[in-house]
Amino acid sequence: MANNDGRRPILVQVRNLTKTYEQGGRQLVVLDDVDLDIFAGEFLILLGSSGSGKSTLLNLLSGVDRADRGTIAVNGTDITTLSEHERTIFRRDRIGVVFQFFNLIPTLTVLENVTLPYELRGLNHRQGQKLAMAMLERVGLAERAADFPDRLSGGQQQRVAIARALVHEPMLVLADEPTGNLDEDTGQEVLALLLELTRSAGKTLVMATHNPAIVPLADRICRVQHGKLHMVIPGAEALAVVSER
Repeated sequence: MANNDGRRPILVQVRNLTKTYEQGGRQLVVLDDVDLDIFAGEFLILLGSSGSGKSTLLNLLSGVDRADRGTIAVNGTDITTLSEHERTIFRRDRIGVVFQFFNLIPTLTVLENVTLPYELRGLNHRQGQKLAMAMLERVGLAERAADFPDRLSGGQQQRVAIARALVHEPMLVLADEPTGNLDEDTGQEVLALLLELTRSAGKTLVMATHNPAIVPLADRICRVQHGKLHMVIPGAEALAVVSER
């Protein structure tokens, strides 16, 4: 893929990545010998129809899933060589994930959900809560810190999920259809918030989405189709891809 003319260092380097699944007694190739460079601080969008492999690629980048073949180096660490436990630790410390369905823990308060990344790392509880409250201030939900997720609207829950994904300062943020469960207006607000927070912190954001409004804001757009990745120039061509959903 393009090297961005050397202006930004490569944060993620994917080489010869292949992933297959068993379906109906045959092998389904979801990603086929894929190469991709993701640059530090960029906003990269993944486009593609349902089942094209967008979520699979995000799962591989996060270390949730393992490739059949190929390498994924994140800031110099080849996560494909790590054990499941090591990948879990790496994801906990270095990667933030925003899901379509929020994935908040219903028995924890808003503050406890956002503090969770620090709790899992065994860091000081009071310091973790202080940092979590600061992040809740940034997403506009500090006053809801003591509430449980079921007391919040969908947009508010996704704001909490964004706060949780970013509170531990990850180097890489992955978002899988983060507005897919929200109405259009709320989705626009959530996307604007996510982009503002990641850009202001200089984080790398990779997002799978079909939202046409956010597409022109991306640094690069990558179409996932028939197991391959194809770069698309932002603008009319990208919007045409979105409309194919």
